[in-house]
Amino acid sequence: MYKRMNQSAKFLPFGWKLFISYLVFIILPVVILGYTANSILVDSMRTQTITNLQGTLAQMRDNVSYKLRDTERISDMLYYDEALALSLRSSEEGWISYETTSTTLLPKFRQAVESTNQKLWLSIYLRDPNLPEVYYDAGPVDLLKVKGKYFDVYHINRIQFEDWYRSFPPEKYGKTMKWSQVDDDEQFERISLLRRLVNTLDPLDLKEIGFIRGSIYLSELFESMDYNKIGPGSMIEVVDQNGQKMYASSDLNAEDHPVKRNESASSELIIHEEIPELDWTITAYVPQGILEKGVQRVTQITLFICILFIVLISAVASYFSRYISKRFSKLISVLVMFQQGDYHKRIHYKGTDEFTLIADALNKMGEQTEHLIEEVYETNLKKKQAELESLQAQINPHFLYNTLSSISRLAKFGRVEQQHEMIMNLAKFYRLTLNDGQTIISIYKELEQVQAYLDIQKVKYGDRMEVDFDIDPDILRYETIKLILQPFIENALEHAWCGDRIYIRVTGEQLEDKIVFQIIDDGVGMKPPHAQSLLEKDRIKQKGYGICNVHERIQLSFGEEYGVTIYSQLGMGTNITIITPVQKKSGISPKKSDFG
Repeated sequence: MYKRMNQSAKFLPFGWKLFISYLVFIILPVVILGYTANSILVDSMRTQTITNLQGTLAQMRDNVSYKLRDTERISDMLYYDEALALSLRSSEEGWISYETTSTTLLPKFRQAVESTNQKLWLSIYLRDPNLPEVYYDAGPVDLLKVKGKYFDVYHINRIQFEDWYRSFPPEKYGKTMKWSQVDDDEQFERISLLRRLVNTLDPLDLKEIGFIRGSIYLSELFESMDYNKIGPGSMIEVVDQNGQKMYASSDLNAEDHPVKRNESASSELIIHEEIPELDWTITAYVPQGILEKGVQRVTQITLFICILFIVLISAVASYFSRYISKRFSKLISVLVMFQQGDYHKRIHYKGTDEFTLIADALNKMGEQTEHLIEEVYETNLKKKQAELESLQAQINPHFLYNTLSSISRLAKFGRVEQQHEMIMNLAKFYRLTLNDGQTIISIYKELEQVQAYLDIQKVKYGDRMEVDFDIDPDILRYETIKLILQPFIENALEHAWCGDRIYIRVTGEQLEDKIVFQIIDDGVGMKPPHAQSLLEKDRIKQKGYGICNVHERIQLSFGEEYGVTIYSQLGMGTNITIITPVQKKSGISPKKSDFG
């Protein structure tokens, strides 16, 4: 018979069923976990890369701002110099004006220029015509490039008709200054700080006594903006408030860059930083390759670990499925021999598991059957035959085979000792437990899951277990995280027995904006320090981990003001209080009489 079953196209050995179930219930979570972990790592790396790039660009902006403020600092040295203001406010012709220029003005201008490390051309335009002009006449040559740092002194009439001078804003003490490209700045790629010199001795009048123009190179101002700091293929661009490009750094010509040709725009990261002193914008174009740097390596490592873990799990699952399948094959072969009338076959198992108990039972059954046959007398043959048929009916191989198949299905959950009637309740229990993969469940379904668990335990404990529900019907539509009640009832049934009976009471009500559950038993109880230790987070792999898990999940989901408290005294039972917030109502409309 067993051979015919093996030859059947529809017959799938139990070992294969067990092996496939291991693969489904173990490998699938590994795949999901690997995918999730890889996604989190990849997103984290991308976020970190973007943060680093933003920090790099911000550092570039700060370097530019530092150089701009350094130039402004030099202008402050002249602007707030009262001795300089006194010298420029009034002067006399002749030797006195020459002496003022050589002993006061020129040293102060030279000191201001020498106080910076930048290449700076400082032009001072004086309103007093008695003071002499001091300047280099180099024609079209860029003296700033030749000399590095120098200053000129001119009369104000050289610029009084220039548009940039005439449009300069009214003076506000210590605040009015402007960065702009004037005269030949654009030709020589410079930018100038424009600022009045006023009579600071009379801050209410602020009469103009001169004008400052400090010119610096754009290339020196933006020398810290190097695309190599971002990465190959990137581009850094500076544009003014009108959108005109002032500076660019790239390994390609700025106009040939893919972004400028609107190519691969969607695969670029664009970062902006403002230069407040200039009202200009720094823009970095970062190719996708820089963002994805290292991501492929992480994905490969994650994939390798998942595959390795799957191979190891498959090997272990294959070993255990073959191990259990061989034991079932021995049992079935004995049953087939019994069906054919041969009761000499015996099974010998090592160990103390359920298979050993079944094998011992079958061996004793075979011995008893064989002994009965030997004792049959001719005169009592019909009676003995009837008894034998009755005994054979009890060990009907087909019946026992189906029973063993049911036990084998429960073996996946470690409950092989339970009876077949537990299967439907167990299926309902896990259907509600899994909840289609959702962590949020209505309070009604949470209580329904508890009831399914109690129905399973009822088979084991019978009338020795009594459970009452006192639930406010108004809270049944609210939602909570699943599996917050059943672990405590399970814990009571496993550890709280005090005598042959146990009584458990489950209550639920709404107090303001909180849902309060209580699970009360009249069991053996425990000492308060032990009760408190059940909620400690270091109880992994110890008894009470399920209780700690509920407490931790509630606090992680809703905050530390919610969770589990345990009150217990040795010999006085235990009171579990579970507090969760009122969550939005679900679409379930349970009857008010379902739970209490």
